[in-house]
Amino acid sequence: MANPDQIPRPTELVHLLLQRFLSEGDRVIDATAGNGHDTVFLARQVGATGRVLAFDVQAAAISSSRRLVEAEGLGERVHFFQKSHAGLADHAEAGTMAAILFNLGYLPGSDRSVITTAAETLRALEASLRVLRPGGWLCVVCYPGHEGGIDEASAVEAWMASRGAELRVARYGLLATLRPAPFLLIAVKAMG
Repeated sequence: MANPDQIPRPTELVHLLLQRFLSEGDRVIDATAGNGHDTVFLARQVGATGRVLAFDVQAAAISSSRRLVEAEGLGERVHFFQKSHAGLADHAEAGTMAAILFNLGYLPGSDRSVITTAAETLRALEASLRVLRPGGWLCVVCYPGHEGGIDEASAVEAWMASRGAELRVARYGLLATLRPAPFLLIAVKAMG
């Protein structure tokens, strides 16, 4: 009999998928650095010649993420920016990023009233589309279970669905849960 815990969480699934795609030397963005787990994963995937641009508005998130990255010996690969993910295009050239990863919501273990918002995230997604290279991956983990989360998740899903000519999009998440479960949206930018 299958163990239901074998189904990967959205955050695990995005790592499983990206590890098959990312290569040494790639340039990527962690749009929401948080506690640094995605930042470390991305830094490992891009290797010594790759670069990770990591964004977060909270000083505590940048500090936590930086500590984790340094503890793993990956500091040379990561550039941190304490600013909104909406400004990511100010630090990346158009068409150069292999992947951009968003993990929306709030910083685990901190003030749950400080959250990503639909308006900022939509601006960040527009910026992401400009800096993502053809064939690059745009990955967004949405959390509809907290205050403001349903609005943001719905806005992100609608934005991705409206980009059918530019993006090939898939949605992954659990069904039949007691409260809205996190889900993953993955989009691959068209090649031409």
